[in-house]
Amino acid sequence: MTDFDPVIGLEVHAELLTRSKMFCGCAVVDSTAAEPNSSVCEICSGMPGSLPVINQRAVEYALRVALALNCSIAETSVFARKNYFYPDLPKGFQITQYEFPLATDGWIEIDDPSAPVSSKRVRIRRVHLEEDTGKLVHRERHSLVDYNRSGVPLLEIVSEPDLGSADQARLYSLSLRSLLRYLEVNSGDLEKGVMRFEANVSLRPAGSVELGTRTEIKNLNSFRALSRSIEYEIDRQATLLRSGKPVAQDTLGWNEEQQITVSQRSKEEAHDYRYFPEPDLPPLHIDETWVEQIRADLPELPAVKRARFMSEYGLNAYAAGVLTAERSTAAFYEAAIESSQGTSPVKIANWLSGDLFGLLNEAGVEIDQSKVTSEALAGLVALVETGQISAASGKAVLDVLFAEGGSPESVVEKEGLAQVQDQAAIRLIVEQVLSNNPDQVSEYLAGKPALSEWFVGQIMRETRGKADPARVRTELDAALLALNDQEQSQSGR
Repeated sequence: MTDFDPVIGLEVHAELLTRSKMFCGCAVVDSTAAEPNSSVCEICSGMPGSLPVINQRAVEYALRVALALNCSIAETSVFARKNYFYPDLPKGFQITQYEFPLATDGWIEIDDPSAPVSSKRVRIRRVHLEEDTGKLVHRERHSLVDYNRSGVPLLEIVSEPDLGSADQARLYSLSLRSLLRYLEVNSGDLEKGVMRFEANVSLRPAGSVELGTRTEIKNLNSFRALSRSIEYEIDRQATLLRSGKPVAQDTLGWNEEQQITVSQRSKEEAHDYRYFPEPDLPPLHIDETWVEQIRADLPELPAVKRARFMSEYGLNAYAAGVLTAERSTAAFYEAAIESSQGTSPVKIANWLSGDLFGLLNEAGVEIDQSKVTSEALAGLVALVETGQISAASGKAVLDVLFAEGGSPESVVEKEGLAQVQDQAAIRLIVEQVLSNNPDQVSEYLAGKPALSEWFVGQIMRETRGKADPARVRTELDAALLALNDQEQSQSGR
């Protein structure tokens, strides 16, 4: 798009992995599987006279995220009532933070291959705590409400409008999901709605600094929906502006079936929600000693780990990004290196991110549930790299390990996959293949050197892929050279 620059900011809502809800003792349950309204009390259902109490663990998890996002932590933050009426909001208001949030002014780096430099810094405006709403279930002409999710701790992360494309918005969201999973505060399971995105999109004339009228796309629950809805909205707004029509400040929904945004209501402003301090909750005072303790307990974060993998293990940026996207994958990789006794970290990375990832994705299995242990993968790579088995046999061994577990050595012995190293035995097979294919030998000697690859294939087939390719090549080259010398001698006689 040359005539307009997209300006995009994201609001990300992430449920926190606490055992109880934000302001009551009800258990947090899987709202997609639990019996409807089975984890509800007078507080999270908004009964008159009930009083909320702040969940300390939720505050701790929120602080972990805010610190990882390089935010400034407020010494005092205040909960507020956000007033609006909707069937999934039992109290008629939501307890959230508005004027005095928990944390502000942070940033996160994202990798953007399209940017002039390899990374882009996205500013974080605010990080604050609130409670989730219930869930509506629509059946034919009726709508039912399940309050199991009502009151679940929810973290809202609001970016500045620093994103310039749907791809950047997707990369930002992926980076944020990875960070939350590293911190073990959110499962990242978008299918269960534990992370939801809202995109604010506007256009301005190329090169201008003045912001255009924005629209907000609500309740996006997949990276695909996020990307496609933003792309559609950019095109829709550009079409309006080019025809001289204004963009209305609307709240939009995404119609997945039709792949279009649809207007839901005119965009609200803050005064429409009539925010005021929650009278039943005191201001939240954060002790600096507690903050520093949480900071000290933070794990090595994805961006730092990615840089270390590149410098320490010699990985390129892409491989390092793949292996550090999930904390469990990075731990598996480093455990494999530790047990490898000198095998190339790059070779282990290639087998892990290529062959093992392929099996995991096909089976829908997480790496920490795999029957292939880090020690087994390292041992398998060592067998291939030292020539004890061929690369093709290595893939066959990995298939068995993935299905049954065990050690690569035992699979190699059981399946008879050990590579033939005996030079004399390979020499005999080479001579046999050449003897059995005189026409191809004649063509080779007549000036078709490419046939040497055909001979290699025949030899490997005779050995069922077990012969050491390097030794096969050595013996074949020697045999063909001898035949060529013999041919030259006979023709010159």
